[in-house]
Amino acid sequence: MRKHSAQKRLFPRFWERDWYSMACLRRSIEQTIKQYNLLSVGQHIVDIGCGDCPYKPIFLAHGCKYIGCDIEGEADIKMEIEKPIPLPDNSFDGVVSFQVLEQVWDLDWYLGECYRLLKPGGWLLLSTHGNWLYHPHPTDYRRWTKDGLSLEISSRGFRLETVNSVVGPLAWTTQFRLLGYYVALQKLGILGSIILVPLACIMNLRMIVEDWITPAAIRDTNASVYVTLSRK
Repeated sequence: MRKHSAQKRLFPRFWERDWYSMACLRRSIEQTIKQYNLLSVGQHIVDIGCGDCPYKPIFLAHGCKYIGCDIEGEADIKMEIEKPIPLPDNSFDGVVSFQVLEQVWDLDWYLGECYRLLKPGGWLLLSTHGNWLYHPHPTDYRRWTKDGLSLEISSRGFRLETVNSVVGPLAWTTQFRLLGYYVALQKLGILGSIILVPLACIMNLRMIVEDWITPAAIRDTNASVYVTLSRK
């Protein structure tokens, strides 16, 4: 469903243009896993729209059995849009979906497959965008409010347990500017790359401060990413 450097998503570097967003997303995923004690040895986890499986090491480290599904690349299971994923019903303890839902046109099909594959009582850990720039991989259809995303999930049979907001509006506007500077600086070749490193460090520090001073109520409903946990 989307491609991105797995190493970069799991271990973003401070001087990179999207360090803050990637680091906050990983932290939210890991905090949710820990808070709800989701993982244990021998659990079966399926990643729907896995890309290059950036978060696979998290699940393997807990002794889980991980399967990645995608429409392209080297996924364990090849899937076709709007067709059943070739895996049995009620066969997984957990389904994970990271930054995929905005690239899915048929939400009934996608969320329906997540539901079908889960065992009764199984959990869905899903993240997607609230506010973000257009990024087709291969398409990009939607953005959500917190209320809208919650309803999308709960209206398809899931019991929503939590929605965590990642990166508030002061920080994500800075993030967007930094991504814009990156595109502009690329045109300068190696000089642009040299300029980008200190610029990214300064703006990443700025994002830390901006999120720290943003009131929780504002960040909660105006995030760039939401991390959700639901159960079948």
